[in-house]
Order: sequence, then structure tokens, then C-alpha cells
Amino acid sequence: MLKFQKITPVVLLAGAFYAAGAQAQEMNPTATDRFPQQQEQGPSAVRNGIPLYKIQVVARDIPAINYFHRSGSTKIGFEGTPLLARAKGSATVQSNKGGISIDLHLEGLPPANGFGVEYLTYVLWAISADGHPQALGEVLPTGGGNKVDMKVTTNLQAFALIVTAEPYFYVSAPSDVVVLQNVVLNDKTQGIIEPVVAHASLLPRGAYSTTSGSDTVLHPITRNDESPLELYEAINAIQIAKAAGADRYATDTFQSAVQNLQNAQAMDAHKSERKQEITYARAAVQSAEDSRVIAIRKHQAMDAAAQQRASEQAQQQAQQSALDAQQAKLQAEQASAERAKAELQAAQAQAQAAQAQQAQQQAAQQTQQIRQRLRDQLNSVLNTQESARGLIVNMSDVLFDTGKYTLKSDAQVKLAKVSGILQAYPSLKVQVEGYTDNVGGEQYNQKLSENRAQAVGDFLVAQGVPLANVTATGFGLTNPVADNGSAEGRAQNRRVELVVSGDAIGVQQQAEPAGGTTATPNQAQPQ
Repeated sequence: MLKFQKITPVVLLAGAFYAAGAQAQEMNPTATDRFPQQQEQGPSAVRNGIPLYKIQVVARDIPAINYFHRSGSTKIGFEGTPLLARAKGSATVQSNKGGISIDLHLEGLPPANGFGVEYLTYVLWAISADGHPQALGEVLPTGGGNKVDMKVTTNLQAFALIVTAEPYFYVSAPSDVVVLQNVVLNDKTQGIIEPVVAHASLLPRGAYSTTSGSDTVLHPITRNDESPLELYEAINAIQIAKAAGADRYATDTFQSAVQNLQNAQAMDAHKSERKQEITYARAAVQSAEDSRVIAIRKHQAMDAAAQQRASEQAQQQAQQSALDAQQAKLQAEQASAERAKAELQAAQAQAQAAQAQQAQQQAAQQTQQIRQRLRDQLNSVLNTQESARGLIVNMSDVLFDTGKYTLKSDAQVKLAKVSGILQAYPSLKVQVEGYTDNVGGEQYNQKLSENRAQAVGDFLVAQGVPLANVTATGFGLTNPVADNGSAEGRAQNRRVELVVSGDAIGVQQQAEPAGGTTATPNQAQPQ
């Protein structure tokens, strides 16, 4: 006899075998959500807004046993869960070459539809240590005592055994309705074992409370003892498959199930060939379950595609939003840069305007200073006055002999000084203007004024004033500055004026008074 080997237990979290099954296969047709221990939850399924069942979930540990390869036989027990406490059983497990055989005996299994209108049979499951379920076969009670004797095999080595109520034998994953589970018999379970605890969510007895919503999916099947159980399973499987949309998403497979069911029903109606009827019914169950799985997969694929499209659209929208935000940021930065540039240009323009204004003010001030200095210089030699035409230097006729235009020596000295002053300002223009009183004829006075203006202009040029800067004009007896009715007034009118203008003193050359005759110095001939 082999001894027990102490190995640290491994705990499989709640609902592990369901989680594993969910990745590899579709949920049980009657599957409900898993809830925390001893918590009452809402409906396990809803159709058209009406709950089908209200459930309360409890937790229960299922011991899994490691039957080491070719370790011989051992015995295990079965006990009922809170759903079916009176159920019990035992099994002999033989580890052979190529697999493990299980000789099973169960008692106390009433008709499965006592757990709900959708349950018609029982299925034996092997749950691996990693939570993967493997259907080992349909459990069909026989005799008045609701007993079961069956032999099955499995290629698993470490597993737990459970019995669940199912709508039909060909299901993909175990339902919540676990009615029996294996237990270790301390005095009979022999061999090298490894306790592995599978912690699963179970349903207590009476947990299902049928509501008015049940008829929207499941149509209760009225059984009679004259028809085989497999026929009702087929009817149930087709109804459940249709509720899952198999008639729309797996039409060919679903129609095959319907045809097999019709064949079985036809044979059942004539009470002939019972074995062939059961064959058709089981084929209908398999086709119905396959069509249900296909429909679920198509639903999942459609949902996944919709989620993918939604994800792509969300990603595109996020990318577009990011691009819009980036463009808006760039535009804002460009606008900010343009504002900064405009502000800089405005500041530069303002600075330039201020500089220009300052330069203009400085130039005007400098021009005014030059003009004032020139006036003072000229006024120190000859009487000089301000006018709109420029600085007017006045030479009275006392600088000429009576009736003559020859400069006296005193006049020459003063004009020489004036010439020296003007040479310091080479850009200035000098217009020499001769005037007389009204004594004598007009022609005489005109000629005298021209000759005197010419004589002054020639002298200035001879003293070094640029020829291009000097013009001489005679105005005769026009433009008197005083009344010719008195000797004093006539003396004021007999004069030669030097009109000094130019940018250096802020005065452009002005037009000469009307009535004069202009001559270029060194060109006019004195008379």
C-alpha cells in the first residue's frame, strides 16, 4: 500500500474552471454571472427587459485529486451539494497506461427539470487543476431509485469530478447547477495523491426563481413517459439555439438540427424504431449546440468588429483632435509671433519716428542756430533783417556816388566782409536786388538799379562767392519801402538788398518780386 505524500495545497480561485472555459469555448446555455459568496444578485438573464431568474450564489470548495501515472486504483466518494443534499455516490478510479478509467455509481438523482424548466439531464465533468472542464458523459438515472452506474475514461491526471444539471447532454461548459462533487475518503482513497482545491461558485437549492420573463426564451416542455428523454433534450437544445440567434447566424447547421428533430418526432409519433429515434434526437442536440456556438461566435466577432471600428474611430478622432489641437497651437503660436512681430515693428517705427522727430528737431534747432549766427555775423557788417524770403542785408545808396553804380571804398570793405562770411556757407544763395526812388525817369531808374545790383554781384563773385550762388536783379522804382514824398523816404528807397536763402538756414530760395530784370554776375555790362 502506498502512503500519502504531503504536498502544499494549491488554491484555484473562484470560478476558475469557468474562466478557463470561457477562453476556449462558449458559455453554458444556462450560464449565469458569478457573484461574491452569499450575495443576492439581480437576474441572471434578461429578455425584453424581464428577468428570467433571480439567483443567490454561495461558494464551495471542490477537491481535485492527482492520480499519478499507473499508480493503480483508488476509491473516492461523491456527496450532494446544497442543491441536492441527499444525492451521494462513489467511484473507483483506475490509473492505466494511456489514461484513467472511472467506474461510477450515483444515487438520489431526481429528474433534472426540478431545477428549472430548461434542465433535462445531468452531465459528468472532470475539472482539471487549471480549471479546464471536460465532459465525460451524460448521467442518465435508471430504476425507481434514481440510480446511475456508468464507466467513463479521461486523459487527465489531476482533476475533480462534478455532476451538473444541463439542458441537454452536448453542452460546451458546465452550468451553475452543480448537484454532486467528489470527496476524498481518508480510509479508502489510496495511492500518491495531491490535494488541489478548486474554489467554485455554486447555486444553493431553490436559488432559481422563475419569473414571467421565462416564456420569452424557454417554452416549458411537457414530458410524458412514452417519449425518450433524448427527444426532449433535442427540443430544448433547438429552442435555446434559436434564442441565441442560430436560425439567423448558423442557418444550415440549425436547419440540420431541426430536420433531425423532425425525423425523431415522426418516429416518436409512430412509436417505431426507438433506437433510431434517439439517434436522430442526439444528432439534433449536437447540431443545435453547434449552431448555438457558431451564432455566439458570430455575435462575438460582430461585437469585436464593432468594438474595433469604434476603437479605430475613437483613435482617428483622437488623432484628428490631436492634429486639430496641434494646428490650433501652431496657429496660436503663429498669431502670437505675428503680434510680437507687429509690436516690434510698431516699436521700431515709433522709435524711428521718435528718432526722426528728434533729428528733425535737432536739425531745425541747428538750422535756427546757424541762421541766427549768420544773421548776427551779417548784421555786424550791414543792417540785416529776417524775412520770409530769408535774411535781407540792406545796402543804402550812401555806398554809391550819386547817380553812379560804382562801389565806394567803404562799400567794398563791407562787401568783402560779407563775402568772407558767405563763403563759410557754400550752399547759401544770394540774390542781389537793386531799387531806386522816383526821381528821374522809369527807364533811368531801372537801368541804375540793375547796374548797382550787377556791380554788387560781380564784387561778391570776385571775392570768392560761387558764381552759381549769385544772381543780380534791378527793380527800378518799384517796391518802395518808404514814402518818396520826403527826402528821408527817398533815401530809404535808394538801396541794394542781398537776399540770403538756402537749406542751411531753413529757407528755400524765394521768387523775386515782380517787375525786376535779372542778370548773371560778370555778364551784365555797367553803363
